[in-house]
Amino acid sequence: MENILVVAELQNGSLKKGTKELLSSLVGKGKTISAALAGEGADSIKEELQKYGVTQLFNQASLTQYNPTSFTQFFAEAIKQSGANLVLASSNAMTKDVLARVAARLDAGFINDCTELSFDGGIHLRRPMYSAKCSAGVNLKLEGTSIVLMRANQLPVLEGTESSTCEIKALDAGTENETLKVKDIIKGESEKLDLTEADRIVSGGRGLKEAKNFEMLEELANVINATVGASRAVVDSGWVPHSMQVGQTGKTVAPSLYIAVGISGAIQHLAGMSGSKVIVAINTDENAPIFQKASYGIVGDAFEVVPKLTEQLKASL
Repeated sequence: MENILVVAELQNGSLKKGTKELLSSLVGKGKTISAALAGEGADSIKEELQKYGVTQLFNQASLTQYNPTSFTQFFAEAIKQSGANLVLASSNAMTKDVLARVAARLDAGFINDCTELSFDGGIHLRRPMYSAKCSAGVNLKLEGTSIVLMRANQLPVLEGTESSTCEIKALDAGTENETLKVKDIIKGESEKLDLTEADRIVSGGRGLKEAKNFEMLEELANVINATVGASRAVVDSGWVPHSMQVGQTGKTVAPSLYIAVGISGAIQHLAGMSGSKVIVAINTDENAPIFQKASYGIVGDAFEVVPKLTEQLKASL
């Protein structure tokens, strides 16, 4: 039987959607489930974890600020104490950084950026390759420990129906051996949901001409409760921060709706958003590569189309 540890992440004191997706995939599967949380908030999620069948939550409340050394020590210790042979986490900047280090420390297998996960007759995964031009199926054999990172927005979120008792186990993996010191963290200005978990995204490219014109996208995003993203070209130009970048060297996203405004559709950008359920492209160039991936395409000037689209949506929503 698989002994599974889920990396729990919080947003505003509640479990992040990506964590709920992972827990939902285990509902009714008869697995032994543990969770690990770095930082405060263990008591606030205990009841919800119980509903997903989690029996123990490893926690080090002192880890309030990300540090790769101390986080690696904590998660490695949590995996050892839980006896997990499978570790599941939502793929993002933090987990990709720290869990790769954990895999090296524990000599564990490591698979990132998976888009499918099932437990029917074994553990089956799928992950895109070569800028999403193809995908590879993986049948996982648990010999030792394996760490799997799943893209967010790939699995359904189910209501927990279990009635387990979850024990919080406080760990002190130590911070005295930190080889890297984080002096300051500057929080981003946006209060929107992170791009990797957003269900709706409005992204802008070089066709917007200047940074000020992203205000037009912000207005549209506010109407449909979306998060604003960007192409690498505008990030490199300094119009928006790197945290907003979608693409191979930015964030990989899979929202239900992706609106690409003034984005031509370079292969690196397509690799980061091709998993979107519905893609709407707005571009003046009818031959732009983005139209080959788009569910709906509008050939037109973004400065005319977007304001009209925003007004229509305001009137209908």
